[in-house]
Amino acid sequence: MTSQPVRSPVQDHLLTPQNCAVLIIDYQPIQVTSVASMDRRTLVANIVALARTAKLYGVPVVLTTVNVSSGRNQPIIHQLHDIFPGVGPIDRTAINAWEDRDFVDAVKATGRKKLVMAALWTEVCLAFPALDALRDGFEVYAVVDAVGGTSVQAHCAGLERIMQSGAVPVSWVQFACELQRDWLREETVPGFAEIVFAVEGH
Repeated sequence: MTSQPVRSPVQDHLLTPQNCAVLIIDYQPIQVTSVASMDRRTLVANIVALARTAKLYGVPVVLTTVNVSSGRNQPIIHQLHDIFPGVGPIDRTAINAWEDRDFVDAVKATGRKKLVMAALWTEVCLAFPALDALRDGFEVYAVVDAVGGTSVQAHCAGLERIMQSGAVPVSWVQFACELQRDWLREETVPGFAEIVFAVEGH
């Protein structure tokens, strides 16, 4: 069996390492411990898998926190800091990350129009910037199993609101498989297997 020629990695309608960026918003201890829509250990395992996948395939990642410099909140969880030790999260005071100029500038600097977004909480820190990004002409992909809300209802309402506006739901495993796409791309197969099967066996 022979694979078809590789489609344009920039123009492909599916996600590729060359056409998307990953935005990870507010994975801080207080936000994690206040999630009530899913198991928190699973939530952390899934956001770590998403982050590791982005790093494996060289996808640009923008990290942001809220209220760290003001002393009102703690830094990003250590599991994400360990993956991106040299990346300083953009700290802000705005609840909506899209209302922070440094964050939006960093997103635009990636040059990518497809934004794979994960944030805590779903109904606030995912919903608000997702709605604004869609309005500004970006494509938004919400990683539904790596986000959480203050209740199941709040989480679902947040997802429904952004999907009604055009956001696309994805899982982190779907994201990983979409980037890998073909087992002939052998360079990333070991890392892919390590990430996917480590979490699936969690």
